[in-house]
Amino acid sequence: MKHVRIPLLAACSVLLAVIVRAEKPNILFIFADDMTYDAIAAVGHAEIETPNLDRLVHEGTTFTHAYNPGSWSGAVCVASRTMLMTGRQLWFAHKIFADKKLMAEYVANKRMWPQLLAEAGYKTCMTGKWHVKAKTTDLFHVVRNERPGMPKTVKESYNRPLDGQPDPWDPADQSIGGFWEGGKHWSEVAADDAIGFLEGAANADQPFFIYLAFNAPHDPRQAPQEFLDKYPAKKIKVPESFLPRYPYCDEMGCPPTLRDEKLAPMPRTERAVQVHRREYYAIITHMDAQIGRVLDELEKSGEKDKTYIVFTADHGLAVGKHGLMGKQNLYDHSVRVPFTVVGPGVGAGESVDAPVYLQDIIPTTLDWAGVKTPGHIQFRSLVPHFEPTRERRRAIYGAYLDKQRSITSDGYKLIIYPAAKVRRLYHVAEDPHELKDLLAEDASGAEEKADALYEEFLKLRGEFGDSLEIKM
Repeated sequence: MKHVRIPLLAACSVLLAVIVRAEKPNILFIFADDMTYDAIAAVGHAEIETPNLDRLVHEGTTFTHAYNPGSWSGAVCVASRTMLMTGRQLWFAHKIFADKKLMAEYVANKRMWPQLLAEAGYKTCMTGKWHVKAKTTDLFHVVRNERPGMPKTVKESYNRPLDGQPDPWDPADQSIGGFWEGGKHWSEVAADDAIGFLEGAANADQPFFIYLAFNAPHDPRQAPQEFLDKYPAKKIKVPESFLPRYPYCDEMGCPPTLRDEKLAPMPRTERAVQVHRREYYAIITHMDAQIGRVLDELEKSGEKDKTYIVFTADHGLAVGKHGLMGKQNLYDHSVRVPFTVVGPGVGAGESVDAPVYLQDIIPTTLDWAGVKTPGHIQFRSLVPHFEPTRERRRAIYGAYLDKQRSITSDGYKLIIYPAAKVRRLYHVAEDPHELKDLLAEDASGAEEKADALYEEFLKLRGEFGDSLEIKM
């Protein structure tokens, strides 16, 4: 019997691998950095060119109101990505981030998102931006070209352009480094890595999970000249919400000295905003081209029909809206993200306006993998949203440091600045660019609506571990 047992076990292992490979879909997760929710042509942006993201929108279902819950630091990406890896809501995730021992326990107990998929039988691969306090090699089977939070930048990329002076920054100059450090644009390298992994996917005995994390369109926003040429700065539209300066910058934790806010001169000028938005569009279009290469390889591999493709971002970005440049605020341009899903059973060319969190993708992928979501995951699966009877109502929480809080519910958003003792109320269903503060305008019923939202916020915040005492 001893001579039979080993080949029998080997045969069973091969059979099990074949069964797993046949039943479980692949997952390609494409993650942008600093990309606002509407920076895709197919969702209504009139200026930007994104033919490959448009392709995903036409082939899949787009969640038009996907949010990041907020951040405990100016590096909003760290909070967003820590929630994404741990499955914990904002302030619970912060406890893990702040405690090396607790993070080590999470990793050792295989509670992180890619580990859960690996346990479900997936071959996992990551490339690109990381910015999480855990080793990628402990979480993924394959790691290629792991990147830091952002490329190195230089002083010439800040406080520019100044009126009446030549712009010292050339976003196409490869000698500066930044995204070209190492000799090739990081977006191109990340796509190369994903393509290399996909080349062997068809013959693999496991389904795959690819975590393709671009640093783009984070600054320094660099792109080849051909992409910049698509967007003459003078033709770029200035946002409707343009302001020379936001009135509560200091009280909300976004002073002019904050790194993101130092990118453009203060007070803001229309020219500066046009130039920065030009570079933002160019690096997004360049990233889009790399995504197209990956999608083409997926098609070539024969695996596309068995693959769920997800495109989203860690958070949005202001880029001149409301007088702000960064993401350290709770306006929709900074907390809402693009979110499109393509794959088996997902409707083509559809949109879902129900509010969701981008981190809801964790239990969603576990549903796709056919495994039970463990109890420590605090987000909700999106699978019910792909069915005819869809969940609609969900109040959305938002926070930044101890400086800002918000709740979005039933078409209204209440933003609170505790240090300034200020509340701002927007009817976002009718005022999507958040131009009209109903409280400041003393609109009829505004105080009552704000009070009701605040009471709802007090009930909601416990789900996020928020213990901030707000005194207004």
